[in-house]
Amino acid sequence: MSLLPQATIADIASFAPRPTALTSDPVGYAVVGLPVDFAVSASAHSATGTLFDLPVTVRFTPIETIVAPGDGAELSPGASTGHVYRQRGTYVASATVRYRAEVDFGRGWRAVPGTLDIPTAGYAVDVLEARSTLVERTCAEPPAGPGC
Repeated sequence: MSLLPQATIADIASFAPRPTALTSDPVGYAVVGLPVDFAVSASAHSATGTLFDLPVTVRFTPIETIVAPGDGAELSPGASTGHVYRQRGTYVASATVRYRAEVDFGRGWRAVPGTLDIPTAGYAVDVLEARSTLVERTCAEPPAGPGC
């Protein structure tokens, strides 16, 4: 039986990792009907301090990322982060990184029940339409050709 107190997520929230940034490929843009990929660079994070008047090390490990592309959809954790927008416009995407936590009071790592969700800041995505024109040749070949 351990005499060490059981830490909760609320107890260790002050040790939490800072929010990471959401990005996309292509960066900040998407084309209606074509996939855009979202990414978050989340990594393990450790912090030391005092908890329950005892020295402690807290370790957070990312276990999943949930992306909300801003159009009402939600990308499933563990699935591809690609998303297809159906209408043009400017959308504000965001993501939430879910972490599991462990504490070490100097006697080995102990799991903290539950998870900690850290949201990213909003990320603007301009969704554009792509339109093409059919031409007989490139516009450099007959510069006066149709569509040039």
